[in-house]
Amino acid sequence: MQDNKKSSQKSGFDFRSITKTKGFSAFTAALLAIALGLIFGLIVMTLANPSKAMAGFRYVLVGGFSRFGDVLYFATPILMTGLAVGFAFKMGLFNIGASGQYTMGMFFALYVGFMVELPAGLHWIVAILAGMIGGMIWGFIPGIFKALLNVNEVITSIMFNYIGMYLVDMWVQGNATMYIASKSRTNYLPSTVQIPSLGVQGSNVNLGIIFAILIAVTLFIVLQKTTFGYELKATGYNKYAADYAGMKGKRNVVVTMIIAGGLAGLGGAFAILAPSAIAGSSMTYEPINIIAANGFNGIAVALLGSSNPIGIIFSAIFISHIQRGGSLANLVGFKPEIIDVVIAVIIYFSAFAMIMNSALAKFVKSKFGKKVEMANANAEPTTTNKEAK
Repeated sequence: MQDNKKSSQKSGFDFRSITKTKGFSAFTAALLAIALGLIFGLIVMTLANPSKAMAGFRYVLVGGFSRFGDVLYFATPILMTGLAVGFAFKMGLFNIGASGQYTMGMFFALYVGFMVELPAGLHWIVAILAGMIGGMIWGFIPGIFKALLNVNEVITSIMFNYIGMYLVDMWVQGNATMYIASKSRTNYLPSTVQIPSLGVQGSNVNLGIIFAILIAVTLFIVLQKTTFGYELKATGYNKYAADYAGMKGKRNVVVTMIIAGGLAGLGGAFAILAPSAIAGSSMTYEPINIIAANGFNGIAVALLGSSNPIGIIFSAIFISHIQRGGSLANLVGFKPEIIDVVIAVIIYFSAFAMIMNSALAKFVKSKFGKKVEMANANAEPTTTNKEAK
């Protein structure tokens, strides 16, 4: 009888075990933050223009589906900067310098694109790798300061955002091959260095999104299935206990920041090396002394995805989706900045959504948990009778 009960419990649907998992909690917390953010956005749009609020909100929700190629293209760099922030956060580090690493990676990719001549099949690959190296260098410096001098990585990395931005702008403007002074932006990149397109008409989407997803999956495997990933997470939970257990905390800090910088640098390379939807052109860089927004959007993506690489994939696509939809809201009189308000509120709620989520989980279990238990209890005699026959 006991064996029969155990087998029926295994075969039954255990609702309680699902609600207790970290993945379920993170998922419901993200959904709660998104719902609250969208509701707040609708309220703001209603206050701004009541007669057009629903039309504008409809664009925010579904407008991205009509521009899905662009959704994937714009999701690629924030996916990479989101991975850069989330991966470092697993180590207990707040890599707020993703913007500087992203910009440095972009410059290294541009430099290879303009200044190095290589065969067509190799040129864009080398440029991508150069972008990764640029980001790794810009992640290494805050990492070494943290490991050896215990300087807070938030301070050094945010300062390196400015240093990287000003250096890149200076280097670009000082290079006559790269920069066109009359247009105040870089020249078009050669076709040999542009990442192959996925063929979506009127869109910049390219192989970069596939590479980004594969990188995210690889990071997930590293964090969940390898000793290195275990050490990173253990150090993030309690660095003193990790040091006592013999884990090399200082080395892991440096390695983590190098990897995080490389991820953000790849985001910069994927963004700038994308083929343009306009034939014969490419993406260009405009040195205007403004920190790259994609780095800070990556922080939002990482928070919404709970720093889980798989969650970051979906959160990057979602953020890109509502950004594209928000840009269409101007068709009914709303400024595109309205979507920035929605995203800001989503991130604000996601910061403490886990607290609200615990209350929601209790409510769900109180409503549905007993029903599931009764259903499983009623199913047990039936299973036993069948086995007896």
